[in-house]
Amino acid sequence: MLANGIKLGYKVGAETTYTNLTGLQEVPEFGMEPEKVDVTTLDDTVKQYEFGIGDYGDLEFTFKYENSSANSPYRILRELADNKTVADFEMTLPDGTKFNWKAMVNVKLSGGGVNAPITFKLTMALQSEITVTDPA
Repeated sequence: MLANGIKLGYKVGAETTYTNLTGLQEVPEFGMEPEKVDVTTLDDTVKQYEFGIGDYGDLEFTFKYENSSANSPYRILRELADNKTVADFEMTLPDGTKFNWKAMVNVKLSGGGVNAPITFKLTMALQSEITVTDPA
C-alpha cells in the first residue's frame, strides 16, 4: 500500500466531526517504544527485563505551506499552537485504518532555497494514548 491518500483530521471541543487538513506531504512512524526496565535479582544468572511505559516519540508531520485563507492548515494549526489548545486528531490510512489521539501542537515554517518548496512542520505533544481502529 502506498502512503498516497493518508488523511489527517482534527477537531476541537464539542465538534463531532474531524476536519481534514490539506497539503499533507509526510507522516511520522507510528508505534510505541516501551522503556526496557532492568528487573534483575541477585539470584539471576543473566539480566532480566520488563517493558515499562511507552513513548511514541516525536510526531512530526510535513505540510505544503499555504496561507491564502482563514481555513488554510497553516493558520488553523498556528492558532491551535498559539492558544496551547489540546485538539483531537485522526489519521486515516488508505485502507481505512484509523489512529486517534489528543495533542498540543507546534508549527514551524521551513527554510527556503532555490527551486525548493516552502513547507511547515507540525509537531505534537501527546496528551493521550494513540488508539488504533482496524478497517471493517
